[in-house]
Amino acid sequence: MKTFLRWLVLLPVAIVALLFALANRHNVTVSLDPFASNDIQGPQITAPLFIIVILAVMLGAVLGGAATWLRQGRHRKAARAANTEAERLRSEASGLRARLAAASSPALSAPPRSDQPRA
Repeated sequence: MKTFLRWLVLLPVAIVALLFALANRHNVTVSLDPFASNDIQGPQITAPLFIIVILAVMLGAVLGGAATWLRQGRHRKAARAANTEAERLRSEASGLRARLAAASSPALSAPPRSDQPRA
């Protein structure tokens, strides 16, 4: 079912991207200097439009992922602290269970009988 839904979404997206790339094969010039005047040219990129668009989408995905990862840092730190605390409590509980089992065993808890002589 997951594979079918994945193809149901990705196939139309791939077709639209392919049609966009075929329709926009001509070169465009993108200026990277917003303050450039007409007589002084700043850094520029000349490439087909579909490459510029694909690179912009890829850059946006990388920047968005990095921003999300940075914002979730405190949650990852809290999860690590909670896991450490849970492990400590599990260890403490198993130690207490062992002590309780040792204290309640019949061989150790029976007091010595007074009618038998001591060696």
